[in-house]
Amino acid sequence: MKKVLLLAAFAVFGLSTSVAQDSGANGATAAGSYVIEINTGFGESSTSNTGFSLRSIDGNTSWSAGGEAGYFLLDDLAVKLGLGYGDSGVDGVDGMFNWKVGGKYYVAGQFPVAVDVNGASGNDVSPMWVGLQGGYAWFVADNVSIEPGIRYGIGMNEDAGDGDFNVFSLNIGFNLYL
Repeated sequence: MKKVLLLAAFAVFGLSTSVAQDSGANGATAAGSYVIEINTGFGESSTSNTGFSLRSIDGNTSWSAGGEAGYFLLDDLAVKLGLGYGDSGVDGVDGMFNWKVGGKYYVAGQFPVAVDVNGASGNDVSPMWVGLQGGYAWFVADNVSIEPGIRYGIGMNEDAGDGDFNVFSLNIGFNLYL
């Protein structure tokens, strides 16, 4: 499993260094720019969520709120940090603080692929995942995009299921580039 993750990371970041020089990035994803991102997750059941979600099952309502920000080191390549907070809605169970650190590369300036490490802490647990994500950036303005995508999270410790509990989800991101 570690070899697969390492290979995926090298593929994303190796591609970024070879393509970034002639990427013709639009101004939004140019080196030195910033991005602020808010996501919604559909089907995500991990406790680590840096986006917005609201879910009600059998009278139990859970929610999360958060956001992400990044800086473009090279054209089309950003390093990102995300923070959030969520509540499972279960009586007697406190909320969880969520975090995410990773990178995002825009292939051809419109197809974002991301690799990150993310987790949560609270209630005497600290699950951690490695996330892989891909999608499409639809630029509705020069500095605003909507990004539908798919995401796969691989559990990395006992609290996240040691790889036996992997999370697949669909999401929509709303990005503002500065």
